[in-house]
Amino acid sequence: MHTFRRSAALLALTVGSIASLPALAADELHYNQISLRAEVSQEVARDLMIVTLYTEEQNTDPAKLAADVSTTMNKALAQAKQVKDITLRQGSRNSYPIYDTKGQKITGWRERAELRLESADFAALSKLTGELLTDLKMGGMDFAIADPTRKASEDKLLKEAVTAFKARAQLATDALGGKGYKIVNLNLNSNGFPQPYMRAPMMMKAAGMDAAPVTPEVEAGTSQVSLTADGSIEVLMQ
Repeated sequence: MHTFRRSAALLALTVGSIASLPALAADELHYNQISLRAEVSQEVARDLMIVTLYTEEQNTDPAKLAADVSTTMNKALAQAKQVKDITLRQGSRNSYPIYDTKGQKITGWRERAELRLESADFAALSKLTGELLTDLKMGGMDFAIADPTRKASEDKLLKEAVTAFKARAQLATDALGGKGYKIVNLNLNSNGFPQPYMRAPMMMKAAGMDAAPVTPEVEAGTSQVSLTADGSIEVLMQ
């Protein structure tokens, strides 16, 4: 019986010692740890031009109205397809009734259809836009960062952020008199590339039959993008 009690006590002690190991490991994990943050940024050119054009008509006959809108849009699409390096996207198309002054009887229908054009060739898209304004109206002009440019900028900023974090880690280590450091964790976060820079719809006079098409003047500008490196290091003391 005494032997059994001694064995049980020894077993309890052993189990207790094993159970305390994770707690000790956790204590050691946070030993001489420092949280650091580094941020890098750069100006990136908005190299993608986005133009939204639209047609809006009304008619008492909804079928004829739809046919007229389709004819106008198809003509614009055919003209735009002749220009190289321009991406075409058909935007929203909506029709809704027009009521009389009392708001009770439908007196006609109005329909609006949009055409979205994207290109990195600002000159070509500006020229096409001026030509299309003969039949369409300007809905807006936006500028964004193209996907290849965004990817290249992200890769460059990632390397710079890691380099900046390591420089701060070494600076903190030297300040504490450590002989070195090891990175415990590191998180890289982009602020997200800005949404397209939107210009207000421009009031432009459509070109007449005897006048040259109006070509919009464009100035895309740049956007500042940044990437942060957040993490912690463990300083190895002398």
